[in-house]
Amino acid sequence: MKWGDRMNHWMDLSIQFANQKNYLDELFKIYPTIPEDIREVDSQKWKAIEKAFNNKNKVELLNLLLSMDLFPIKDSYIAYLKRDTSAIGRNPNTVDRIYGRLQELGLKEIYEKCTEPKETNRQIGPLFKRWILKGTLGAPVLGMEDFTSIKGNAILSASDKEMMNFAKEYLGYTRNKGLDFVARFNGKYVLSEAKFLTDFGGHQNAQFEDAISTLKTTGVKAVIIAILDGVLYIKGNNKMYKSITTTYKDNNIMSALALREFLYSL
Repeated sequence: MKWGDRMNHWMDLSIQFANQKNYLDELFKIYPTIPEDIREVDSQKWKAIEKAFNNKNKVELLNLLLSMDLFPIKDSYIAYLKRDTSAIGRNPNTVDRIYGRLQELGLKEIYEKCTEPKETNRQIGPLFKRWILKGTLGAPVLGMEDFTSIKGNAILSASDKEMMNFAKEYLGYTRNKGLDFVARFNGKYVLSEAKFLTDFGGHQNAQFEDAISTLKTTGVKAVIIAILDGVLYIKGNNKMYKSITTTYKDNNIMSALALREFLYSL
């Protein structure tokens, strides 16, 4: 299939915009991924960390660092120890191994690692909803009570889980997965997940598949769409682009930048 041939209009529009216009500049208005300030470290806790480090108190040091938002080293066993600190006393070899790496780092670098800003990808989730709350789409953004009591165009302002429960109760949605977008335009309900896919592979592929699974849900009294942005619109041999332009070429997959036009076309 040639690019743009017999493709869903909204997907075609999104691909064209991404490849021909200032897509990233416009997308930044929705997903302003500005790194946050460094994480705060309680001064009393840091003094205790310094003391444990200088006294070579392995168990105390490990316990203190495990209580921090961010552990200073990447290690497959850290998550387990965070969830069961009693395992520290039963696994001396693991403690020695991790302690050795902490010694290698030194106090200065431990502090720097513990105060690193949150990863950009972890900040992306709430940004779409913040954009919606600005009223950019032109329809009122309402809480659950008002949304269910009026009949005109409206966008639901609620948590992912509350949106899922609404869709289950009123629209026959069956998937146990929260939603990012629920709206009603021209008498039709619209359900969607919203994803900003920043790269190919791993977690990002899983995010893509997750949105597609919602898109393929059947028996729902609503128009289901996938609001997707990012690398999937880059023309080429990548898996995401191939999927949307072949397997899912007839589905309502679109950039958030095309959402307003789509909603008013219903």
